[in-house]
Amino acid sequence: MSAADLRAVIDQQELVTLLGDLVSIHSVNPHYNEGTDEKEIAEYIQAFFQRWKIPCEMQNVLETRPNVIGKIEGIDPGRCLLFEAHTDVVSTKGMTIEPFRPATKNGRLYGRGSCDTKGGLAAMLYAMKSLQTMGSRPPASIQLAATMDEEYLFRGVSHLVRSGVRANGAVVAEPTGLQITIAHKGCLRWRIISRGKAAHSSTVHLGINAISKMAKVIQAIESKLIPSYQEKRHPLVGSPTVNVGVIEGGTQVNTVPDKCAIEIDRRIIPGETTSMVWEEFRALLEELKAGDPEFDAVMEEAFLEDFPLATPEDERIVQVARDASLSVLGDARVGAVPYGSDASKLSRAGIPSIVLGPGNIAQAHTADEFVTIAQVCEAAEIYLRMMLTF
Repeated sequence: MSAADLRAVIDQQELVTLLGDLVSIHSVNPHYNEGTDEKEIAEYIQAFFQRWKIPCEMQNVLETRPNVIGKIEGIDPGRCLLFEAHTDVVSTKGMTIEPFRPATKNGRLYGRGSCDTKGGLAAMLYAMKSLQTMGSRPPASIQLAATMDEEYLFRGVSHLVRSGVRANGAVVAEPTGLQITIAHKGCLRWRIISRGKAAHSSTVHLGINAISKMAKVIQAIESKLIPSYQEKRHPLVGSPTVNVGVIEGGTQVNTVPDKCAIEIDRRIIPGETTSMVWEEFRALLEELKAGDPEFDAVMEEAFLEDFPLATPEDERIVQVARDASLSVLGDARVGAVPYGSDASKLSRAGIPSIVLGPGNIAQAHTADEFVTIAQVCEAAEIYLRMMLTF
């Protein structure tokens, strides 16, 4: 099929309708306590696959929160190209538009999740449907996994990996502006607790102020760790970063606080490991303890561990994505992003993975989230070309 014929397969209005359907479904991650989950959107995707006679399965992860997997058999069933996109979205609080009433204006579609990442999910679904209706088998089998819980603990893709998913390459939908993303940072999040001794504020000498002790931790992070990160650089993602995002301590103003907690977000670059980061902070606390006998702080077990992504540029999945992008866009940008994605979990499972999708991360999670319709159509064509050539 010629390039023009393949482009004609993508019906913009049909694709916009599909995206609008996805955006209109309330699928806020339950972590945000807005009374929704991924069940309804999973059922919609299941019905979509069934409508186009694409074999599919519901993969139960948590109660009412499944993954959905569709598959088209290839000429060589021993090879597989996996497409993956998450179905959950973040909170709608603070939005200035109706979050689940998709609206089109000036070539954009607005609504929660339109950019992150239902635009990419719609493009993948539409490419699968187009492949099915063309009636020709692809060289390799094609799977599309719509997974839950990416916006909190990545339990959807983790379950997919534990279930034994196998593929020779994977494309993960996130808003990359159609850049072929081969690297991104990982993340470790955990709490540090400082422990003091309560006392009345009129007799502070009888207590140990846990907030004051925690202030030493924050100061040490800023004066010692952050400057050292500039000496560690990855050619694509840059240096590690750290953010103290939450602090809690004290019970009332007239009591010396006996406990203080901070939550830390440490971004990890390829080449680093979570154990290296853990040792870095453990040594910092030991140093503070050595200089202050009253200092007492512990690190809780990490509540999120996400891994960096680093896919070699000569992998087949990158080459196929580059060829498809050149055909559709006349250009093929290969690079990195600062945020994490499901791709790193697939990569650790031995599946060479890239991140590639419509939209700009600057629009994700925003008060007026939107995606450019033209990019969604271009993404669908890129995905379809990859399905036909991998």
